[in-house]
Amino acid sequence: MNQLPAGGARAESPLHHADLARLAADAPTAGGVTLRELALRGHLILRGDRGNAAFTAACARVLGIGLPLQPLTSAEKGDIAARWLSPDEWLVTVPYEQAYALEKALRADAAGHFSVVNVSGGQTILMLSGPRAVDVLKKSTPLDLHPREFPVGKVAGSIFAKSSVLLRRTGDESWELVVRRSFADYLWLWLQDASREYGLIVSQ
Repeated sequence: MNQLPAGGARAESPLHHADLARLAADAPTAGGVTLRELALRGHLILRGDRGNAAFTAACARVLGIGLPLQPLTSAEKGDIAARWLSPDEWLVTVPYEQAYALEKALRADAAGHFSVVNVSGGQTILMLSGPRAVDVLKKSTPLDLHPREFPVGKVAGSIFAKSSVLLRRTGDESWELVVRRSFADYLWLWLQDASREYGLIVSQ
């Protein structure tokens, strides 16, 4: 099903009510933590046999990147990123307007036993960066975030505050949190409080 709104309907992210654009315009210019929402992305859950070359090759052709086959890894090229979730499951995020076309292309091109599910409306992505971003994360999750144990590109699901997130390290001082729509507001409030002592910058 094409989830793009039709008839002039407006798509809104889970944090639309927080008016992050206004907060970004009024944000301080200095701080230890920067937060922004990567809103309105296409989220596709892929499931298939990693040993099925017809499936993995089709994913690589359609998406332009190969699925990460090693546990807790990710792959990224341009606006498309794939995250390992389990031995036969991946989360792929794509530009929102391309999600339906890519879903159809995967269904048409892949062979064997597989599934593609569009979960775009149920999740959003929060980006956390800055020299003190890791300190905010240490308050929130029991994961070992030392670069030796959590290098750039690693992805892991874990408890986060009293919720859960899929956490990916995207750079030395930058992190991605995939959060469920129903917990987005709670985690937004949590991150504001947890970042207070370091100085929070809301960015667009």
